[in-house]
Amino acid sequence: MSATGRTRALPAPAVRLNNGTTIPQLGFGTYKMPPSDTARLVRTALELGYRHVDTAEMYGNEREVGQGVRDSGLPRDEVFVTSKLDNPHRTPDQARAAFDRTMADLGLEQVDLFLIHWPLPTVTDYVARWRVLEEVYADGRARAIGVSNFQVAHLRRLLDEVDVVPAVNQIEVQPYFVQDELRAFHAQHGIVTEAWSPLARGKVLDDPVVARVAARHDRSPAQVVLRWHLQRGDVVIPKSSSRARIAENGNLFTFVLSDDDIAAITGLDRDERTGSADPNTFDGLRG
Repeated sequence: MSATGRTRALPAPAVRLNNGTTIPQLGFGTYKMPPSDTARLVRTALELGYRHVDTAEMYGNEREVGQGVRDSGLPRDEVFVTSKLDNPHRTPDQARAAFDRTMADLGLEQVDLFLIHWPLPTVTDYVARWRVLEEVYADGRARAIGVSNFQVAHLRRLLDEVDVVPAVNQIEVQPYFVQDELRAFHAQHGIVTEAWSPLARGKVLDDPVVARVAARHDRSPAQVVLRWHLQRGDVVIPKSSSRARIAENGNLFTFVLSDDDIAAITGLDRDERTGSADPNTFDGLRG
């Protein structure tokens, strides 16, 4: 059977966070996943071997993610669940209430990773919101805390003013937007890079360079791009609504890209976002 035809993902390796917690390097993303489909698709991903699910209050499907985790029948400590603080919750009190709602919707006593979704530097004090995350980390309701879409300047301010260094920064990373400067800052400060939009919303899958690498390995373009992320050391969270594609995206651990393959895909960088929002100016009201 070809590699793309396998029906079950092999267990993903784990990445150690700066507080000693480990996160599975491959996760299942649920962005723009309709709530009516979410529980079923989360359960499917877990049946296929995934052990990490990423959601957010903004996605409107936290309740269904929690249901899918419960429906899987897996012990709670075998599934890593991430969620995020939504943009409207800009004061500490609003952030505390939002975290409580997230936990109620997920139906969990503890979330594995909780992130600030966007810095919103022009309209909020992200340091004040971060201190709320430090509270829920200190009381054990979040095993680890981090940020999403933060840039170097935002991270520098956090490092200067807070007690807990973010464990993760979840950012757009894909072959047309490799983010090596920001990733290097993460590595310098013990922050794990987690890639959203890892396939550039499908834009990179028709790239001739990706196609040639895929042909050499008898893999799909999506598989070699996801493998590129993993070999660079990043956590990656692809999304699909197809059981076959979920399985394909999870089958990444029986082949290895060469250094030349990695360099060729990295060389596609054109500093091109697929997301429209600039983290330095995004105010949470659009995009």
